[in-house]
Amino acid sequence: MRDRHAARAAWPFVGLGGFVAGSALQLQQAALWHWAAYVALVLAGATCIGTVIRARRLATRRAWLVALIGGAALGAGLAGVRGCAFVATALDPALQGRDLLLTGVVVQMPTPFEGGLRFRLDVDDGPAGVPPRIALSWYASQDRRWGSDEEAAPTGMAAAPPVDMPRAGERWRLPVRLKAPHGSFNPYGFDVELWAWVQGLQASGYVRSAAGAAPERLSSAGWSHPVEQAREHVRDAIAARVSDARMAGVLSALAVGDQAAIDRADWDLFRATGVAHLMSISGLHVTLFAWMAGGAVGWLWRRSRRLMLRWPAQHAAAFGGVVLAAAYALFSGWGVPSQRTVCMLAVMALLRGSGLRWPWPMAWLLTCATVVALDPWALTQAGFWLSFVAVGVLFAADAGKSRDTRSAWWTAPLRLLREQASVTLALTPLTLLLFQQASLVGLLANLVSIPWVTLGVLPLALLGVAAPPLWSIAAWSLQGLMSLLEVLAAWPMAQVGMAAPPLWAAAAGVAGGLVLAMRWPWPMRLLGLPLLLPALLWQPSRPEPGGFEVLAADVGQGSAILVRTAGHSLLFDAGPRFGLTGQDAGQQVLVPLLRALGDSPDLVVLSHSDLDHIGGAPALMRALPQARWMGSLPEGHALRTGRPFTPCVAERGWMWDGVRFEILHPLEPPEATPRTRPNGQSCVLRIVAADGAAALLTGDIESAQEAELLRRVGPQGLRADLLLAPHHGSRTSSSPPFVAAVDPSIVVFQAGYRNRFGHPAAAVRARYVHAGVQTLDSPGCGALHWRSLDPGAWTCERQARGRYWNHEARQTAAEP
Repeated sequence: MRDRHAARAAWPFVGLGGFVAGSALQLQQAALWHWAAYVALVLAGATCIGTVIRARRLATRRAWLVALIGGAALGAGLAGVRGCAFVATALDPALQGRDLLLTGVVVQMPTPFEGGLRFRLDVDDGPAGVPPRIALSWYASQDRRWGSDEEAAPTGMAAAPPVDMPRAGERWRLPVRLKAPHGSFNPYGFDVELWAWVQGLQASGYVRSAAGAAPERLSSAGWSHPVEQAREHVRDAIAARVSDARMAGVLSALAVGDQAAIDRADWDLFRATGVAHLMSISGLHVTLFAWMAGGAVGWLWRRSRRLMLRWPAQHAAAFGGVVLAAAYALFSGWGVPSQRTVCMLAVMALLRGSGLRWPWPMAWLLTCATVVALDPWALTQAGFWLSFVAVGVLFAADAGKSRDTRSAWWTAPLRLLREQASVTLALTPLTLLLFQQASLVGLLANLVSIPWVTLGVLPLALLGVAAPPLWSIAAWSLQGLMSLLEVLAAWPMAQVGMAAPPLWAAAAGVAGGLVLAMRWPWPMRLLGLPLLLPALLWQPSRPEPGGFEVLAADVGQGSAILVRTAGHSLLFDAGPRFGLTGQDAGQQVLVPLLRALGDSPDLVVLSHSDLDHIGGAPALMRALPQARWMGSLPEGHALRTGRPFTPCVAERGWMWDGVRFEILHPLEPPEATPRTRPNGQSCVLRIVAADGAAALLTGDIESAQEAELLRRVGPQGLRADLLLAPHHGSRTSSSPPFVAAVDPSIVVFQAGYRNRFGHPAAAVRARYVHAGVQTLDSPGCGALHWRSLDPGAWTCERQARGRYWNHEARQTAAEP
């Protein structure tokens, strides 16, 4: 009878599991329902839970089923209601690209970048249809005036920024142009639109100098945002005190959470050594800070007999760690990952403080449900799972373990080693599955870096607020750590990668990592090894011999096409460099995509020298040392220096796995035709499968080159099922004779969302539609998948994987 009552009493945990599952299910929706449907789900879920509470004689299995259904309905309904409320504040599409005059308060310390400044504005006066919070960029032009139009093509931030640049807490009137959040949409890629949703941003834009309006500060910083003002003051003081900009950037990231201050090369170093979590205010960083802070509080607490009699040291340590971590997270920006982690830690501390000895899975589930209730979209974030698993492993490893205060001094380092090893074992499979790479030197690097940063650099960075000379000491200490990390990163196989496995293999791999990390006897822990094998040994499928597949990556205003045969891969163009941010498509899109696909191209073809086609090439050259390079770049070009480079010349061709590759243009390398514009020198590549299905990749050729190809090659040599539209769909290309000769089934316009060139031109799109061609473009489709085996079909990543938070771009797949 007692066992029956205990089993029935477990229904709340079944309900919590249903709540998490229901929230996760709602996140799979491609479009939101009407808000009334979600309200009905909430009412139905509450009714089910109330029924279980009142009906004490309800059978155990029936109580569990009703609780599960009720929890799932509550989870899905609450997430849906919040989603509908947020969508109601979206930017009115009619306001996109228009000059608007907005008044608002700078709510976040502005972040400088190479070409200007970024900040967030809470709008309190402006046209109807403007979201309450927006993200703005303020560019510095060549003549060092702020607020220039984007057409001025600013090249760098002013050497001496004006005195009236915005600061946190100030109220400004600004002429701006806005657009809805819209990012690249690629397999395994970072979802910019989800990030904007989680951040509460419904629009982004830039400050401009409009006719009759100029940026104007209406009031100086008050007391409305004191934490942001303090963070900005500390960041500026660090930059003034520490002469080494590299060290100053890392110290600013550690002290106030300014992650943009860290150079990209340093981020690569931190990822290669597995310590990136220590250099950013992520959930994992807050977790480790709370763990170390709690240990310090517990040690101090045990020094006082009076305090020990009033409250147990382990409880004081848990709550002290949470309070200190919350204070640190608040001062470092109170980002969404930090909020989730502080909530997670607080629930675990309350469980311990209440004296309840819940089994570990129940405590874990309650914590998960609490965080999901506050932020349902946490389930989509890699940072949530990393920090959540870290918290779970640390608490599970310590569950029920008493600390002997009389133990030898050397037990503390051993305990730290054991805990770090447990976290590393648990997180390494998860890191591989989330990012397709992990550091093999991570355990060693973290054993050194965690105490070095947490007990040395970080306290000095924070204490420097009161004693600025400590920042110089912190920079000196940090420089020593960076030198050590550089040595570790140079080791062979310091970092390994793997292809992204399917969901079932990923789940098995995570479970295997957790089993290995648990404090169980080794025979039981070794059972986790077989669970790891499906994920570690997974190999993505490739086309059959004689066939090929094309993936047209979504890289914004630029071009990048991956072509795969049974045993080879080719990358046609490397995407653009993204404006003034210092980022490029190679680092941001193509390298992660290739790593997730488990692919390493044998050949990279750079069609011509325009930056929107070669901007990502430097990153690819670092990531693909074995690749051969071909292209239409003139002699002396930086990308040709110091490496073998084959000119792209007509009549050059080769066979891979029964698939024929043919270069159709240009007839001569660029140095032989110096008066021809780079567009006219573009490589044109035709790929033909064994069954005759073909794709034509055209670079930026224009009408003159199209006519020349028609004369020299003829319609039969140009025919293709898939066509990469010449010059992104510019009106200077895609001439009617060329379109008729190629006669494609599908044409792809690789162009940026609301790009300033107007690509693709409306007349060009209409020309293809009139010819009966299916038209697709990157903003509406995202990455495009096409296979020669089924040349009339395609898959758009945005339609196949899109969710309700993704921006609904104008439908550009016009039916012929």
